[in-house]
Amino acid sequence: MWPGPANPDLGSFLVPVRRALERLGHEVEVVAISRRGGPPTKYARLALAAAAAARRRPPDVVFAHFLFPAGGAGALAAALGRAPLVVMAHGQDVANLGQIRGAETATRWIVGRAGAVIANSRWLADRLVDRIPAATAKLEVIDCGVDLDAFAPRPSADARRELGWDGEGPALLCVGSLIERKNVVALADGFATLGRGRLAFVGDGPLRGALEGRAGVRVVGRVPQAEVPDWIAACDVLCQPSRIEPFGQATLEGMAMERSVVATKVGGPPEFVPPEAGVLVDPGDAAELAAALAQAVELPSPNPAARAAAAEHDVRRQAARMAAVLERTAAAGVRSTES
Repeated sequence: MWPGPANPDLGSFLVPVRRALERLGHEVEVVAISRRGGPPTKYARLALAAAAAARRRPPDVVFAHFLFPAGGAGALAAALGRAPLVVMAHGQDVANLGQIRGAETATRWIVGRAGAVIANSRWLADRLVDRIPAATAKLEVIDCGVDLDAFAPRPSADARRELGWDGEGPALLCVGSLIERKNVVALADGFATLGRGRLAFVGDGPLRGALEGRAGVRVVGRVPQAEVPDWIAACDVLCQPSRIEPFGQATLEGMAMERSVVATKVGGPPEFVPPEAGVLVDPGDAAELAAALAQAVELPSPNPAARAAAAEHDVRRQAARMAAVLERTAAAGVRSTES
């Protein structure tokens, strides 16, 4: 995934990783899909484009994001470019194992071809190994990190004024697709019990209609990644109580901007959200979610402890860890196969 004109937020978490790898002296050529939806033939086009890029300029290593189908395109490019393959699991690709016909078989083959496998959280790595034990020896846990410069703290009053989001009481924000997995309706219901403040959703999706028209709720729609920090700066609490969150990129970005967070207990957030930075919640417990919102608005805003925790996941540090895996794999020329 990569941002495009029609979908400026698609795969935006990978853009800082590319920049950080380039700052380390590496050359990075991107072959990607920049539109949501569409027929499955888009994956065939991705594979053809990756193959053409590998023929045009053979790479030292191919780095595929998402195990399947992107990992399949990466494996083809690696074979044609006579280069090793590194694949990274981000979440849905692991969730698809056992749910989409053929996905597990294809992923086993891709993992067998790969010299290294990266997962963005220990939670996700454990689930991948449950399905594909052969991944164990190749696994590294490295997340995509956060650009601490792009998500630097700013005064909330200025941001609210610029966005036209002034009002009384605490300002709560949710960033992400308006889908069931993000638990956005439960969040809006929990906000209603808070009885004060305002809640904004930056994102779009099929549940938009269930959120619009509620008292104190604003649905912004999708915005380019460059505008997301404006909204985070304007809030007091960043809320991501997803049913499942393999990592939790928006949560990390909120913490980087010194905002307290409400995050899910299911997935990656417990690995990087300390108690002083926010509240972890059972996403299926409405009463617990409502209580978490009330607790979070009493935390400091701005919250320097949240920034300090996020700094442990500086994109420059995480990209350097990825680069070490890529360099090691390239040097070894690993082209393994499963028996």
